[in-house]
Amino acid sequence: MQEHFDDEYVKMAQAQGYRSRAVFKLKEIQDKDHLIKPGMNIIDLGAAPGGWSQFARQMIGKKDKIIALDILAMDPLEGVDFIQGDFREQAVLEQLYAVLDGAPVNLVMSDMAPNMSGNKGVDQPRAIYLGELALETAKTVLTKDGVFLVKLFHGAGFEDFFKDVQQSFAKVVIRKPKASRPRSNEVYILAKGFK
Repeated sequence: MQEHFDDEYVKMAQAQGYRSRAVFKLKEIQDKDHLIKPGMNIIDLGAAPGGWSQFARQMIGKKDKIIALDILAMDPLEGVDFIQGDFREQAVLEQLYAVLDGAPVNLVMSDMAPNMSGNKGVDQPRAIYLGELALETAKTVLTKDGVFLVKLFHGAGFEDFFKDVQQSFAKVVIRKPKASRPRSNEVYILAKGFK
């Protein structure tokens, strides 16, 4: 816990009014790859506490939509539509489509991770499963040339997942932002040019 409070990114998030240190992971990827642009509609999976939505909101137009989904509650964010629920459930998907109201989705981003048990044999398959769910969602909702950003962990199943992403997108790269803790094996897969 002390590591968290001593963390420079935690302090920066508090100082800059962001909801989480994860903002700096997205910011670094954004600075390098320019994935968020005005005119985009964005879906943020596993959004709570809302740092990524908060960051992305500043970069898109007032009429552009950000829809945040999470099974956890999230405090309201101005300009962000929040749906609480499991996006594997039909009722939640229907809510999502209702909020979209026919608008194209240009970016699906997911910073989801399972509750870590410390047992790689349990945690890694769960993380891959969440990645697969995010990819399925992206394939379902993205417009042509859309962008997908997903957190994953190196380990069993990673290579297969990476190949799955490559089949649906023109350009796929791996990013390891400085804000990711060095000992963590988390990386982000950024896929552009949805086929």
